[in-house]
Amino acid sequence: MRPVSIVGINHIPVRKQHSDNLRVMGAGVVRAAMKDARIRKVDALFCGNMLGDELQGQKHLGALIADEAALPGIEALDVRAATATGAAALRMAYMVVASGEADRAIAVGVEKMSGGMGMVTPALAKALDAEHEVPVGATMISMNAELMRSYLQRHNVPEDALVGFSVNAHRNAKHNPNALFHGRSVTARDVRNSREIHAPIRLLDCSPICDGAAAVVLVPAEEARAYSSHPVQILASSVATDHFRLEDRPDPLMLEAARNSARIAFRRANVNLEDVSFFEVHDAFSITACLLLEAVGFAPAGQGWRLAAEEEVRLRGKIPIATMGGLKARGHPIGATALYQACEIVLQLTGRAGRNQVKNAKIGLLQSVGGVATTMLTHVFAAM
Repeated sequence: MRPVSIVGINHIPVRKQHSDNLRVMGAGVVRAAMKDARIRKVDALFCGNMLGDELQGQKHLGALIADEAALPGIEALDVRAATATGAAALRMAYMVVASGEADRAIAVGVEKMSGGMGMVTPALAKALDAEHEVPVGATMISMNAELMRSYLQRHNVPEDALVGFSVNAHRNAKHNPNALFHGRSVTARDVRNSREIHAPIRLLDCSPICDGAAAVVLVPAEEARAYSSHPVQILASSVATDHFRLEDRPDPLMLEAARNSARIAFRRANVNLEDVSFFEVHDAFSITACLLLEAVGFAPAGQGWRLAAEEEVRLRGKIPIATMGGLKARGHPIGATALYQACEIVLQLTGRAGRNQVKNAKIGLLQSVGGVATTMLTHVFAAM
């Protein structure tokens, strides 16, 4: 396996509703990322999209976007891993270049969640067990509410203990022009007073329904400088899974797949926790961000909430997270989410994150959650 680097990126502003369709959005970021890498052709394209067949009636998006982007004849495949779909597309592009099967690959993610209001929640619920969970009314929100309720009770923490995660995300999104909530501020009081969605989860504990698209171009690291003056190397890519259902896990609050995936990635990248400059966490829900910080090892069990409460997750904190707004405030267009994060990591590691720049950023960590922490993908990035 040969080292792999990102040499081109593009991500469009996340919006509540984009007027363009999936093919136009996807092909647009593909062409722009290729232009950023100064190339006209790639060998392979991997497309991440979770809901297009349900909300827009469109399958086979990889080939469709490749055709729309004027890339005839290339390998073009769809990739899915539920809510970690964007990270799966990134991993496939990484693997095909690392293995030597391709010299230039692109990972693209695109999602139009606005295309089926009222259909999004039941469509997302299909990432759960269709025989044992969905028939009794389980949704992604209800399952994460169960995790949050268990966490608050077990560790005897205040019901508003997690508000700092949302406040931090919105603070960072304020200066990110691509964020859905760009220019807005959210206070702890706003979070506490936001509408209850499924107790104890409130509206500002959740990522929004939105549209977006992002893409990254990958090449062998030994050739990266030929394409870009600011390449970023992917030091590791890993994936792990847990028992599918929460009730089958010995301890649902210990995200074993996240812990195992991180350990594998850290070993492959030859880095440790102290090396990580910032963490682009999958904060689709505040409780998810909290539990991931604990699973990876940045806080002991039951103490992850303190990192937000004590502002250690801020840009100048101990472990900055959601540095450009995260899923909560930049937005979570599922198939594209991890690719937005990959673009943002590249900007951080090359000193181009503007007012959101993490000081002396050297190592970036990305973790993506499929389902209710069932499938976990971890990527480690480094400046070259």
